[in-house]
Amino acid sequence: MKLTWEGEAEDAAAAARATSRLGVLQDQRDGETIVVANEFADMRISKVHTRNGVRLLIESPKSGQWITLDALELEALTWQNETTLSAMVGKPFQSLLETEDAS
Repeated sequence: MKLTWEGEAEDAAAAARATSRLGVLQDQRDGETIVVANEFADMRISKVHTRNGVRLLIESPKSGQWITLDALELEALTWQNETTLSAMVGKPFQSLLETEDAS
């Protein structure tokens, strides 16, 4: 018996696309990768060149999660207060904003 779930094929396709995109970004690294780590997290940060300009590639090897941020998105982090950042840490993998149900 094989367990499956609704949307399994879509999830697998999205994961394959993300893995492919990460490989392309890793090939576009410029300079050395910076590692920032403590007892809670281990992060790799790289400058990458994309067709939309320079971005930071931020990777979490432990979770496999990654994101690219441009200059404005990075600046937006500086606009946040400790409460917002604490909420982000307290609710990983969740949006801080309520989204409307599409149904």
